[in-house]
Amino acid sequence: MITKLAEYLSYPFVRYAVIVGALISLCSSLLGVTLVLKRFSFIGDGLSHVAFGAIAIASVLKLTNQMLLVLPVTVICAILLLRTGQNTRIKGDAAIAVVSVGAMAFGYLLMNIFSTSSNLAGDVCSTLFGSTSILTLSKKDVWLCLWLSTAVIVIFVMFYNKIFAVSFDENFARSAGTNAGFYNLLIAVIVAVIIVLAMNLVGSLLISALVIFPALSAMRLFGSYKKVTVFSAVFSVVCALLGMLISILAGTPTGSTIVAADIVAFAICCGVAALKVALNAQASAKAEQ
Repeated sequence: MITKLAEYLSYPFVRYAVIVGALISLCSSLLGVTLVLKRFSFIGDGLSHVAFGAIAIASVLKLTNQMLLVLPVTVICAILLLRTGQNTRIKGDAAIAVVSVGAMAFGYLLMNIFSTSSNLAGDVCSTLFGSTSILTLSKKDVWLCLWLSTAVIVIFVMFYNKIFAVSFDENFARSAGTNAGFYNLLIAVIVAVIIVLAMNLVGSLLISALVIFPALSAMRLFGSYKKVTVFSAVFSVVCALLGMLISILAGTPTGSTIVAADIVAFAICCGVAALKVALNAQASAKAEQ
């Protein structure tokens, strides 16, 4: 198995896939903690479906570089979704549902009416659930992912304290003079970038798993924001790499395998947390005796 894995890793396209997968999972986990705390976890679903609709439009227009359309459209919708969720009668989850369902239906309708492929079902499934496209990345795609991922990480580190304040208590942050609206907008734009990058890795329907599971797993074991963020990042990268390596060796779908690894690791974290609670309770009982 090690020999086979070493042989696969000798190919540049496999190394490209591993690098991109690690970067995307790292960026997803950093923002995941914030989104879970703000109870806005499913913004990933809404934006991923917007990206699906944009991909459909790009396919109809026969654009050679779909990123030129998909990324701006997703960022704009992230901003509109944030504003709609805060300032109108359509709040949070309802706004996400409207955008998610509408973009998905519109995209699939366009792909059916203006079909440019003889394998429409295959194209739709690969976009929704991910495919081997992560293994067909060019050097240009890798550099684009590297630059965007670096920008996300730098922004997160630079504004860590502000993001922390907005995540835990937005009203208090506002009263302390923090421009919460700006940082919410910044978070939405960064999430949109991550969603677009993750489309090739796990598909639009599974993207939320990269955001939610690392954060939830870390929260089972740690109580501080910094520890949760660090563990979430390590957890996400390890699960992504493990899932990708298993998918390469076993020939399973990349996105689904990564999500399965996240779920198994989440179950282990829940078990460790339950064991920790039981041991603490037992220690307390002995101390009282």
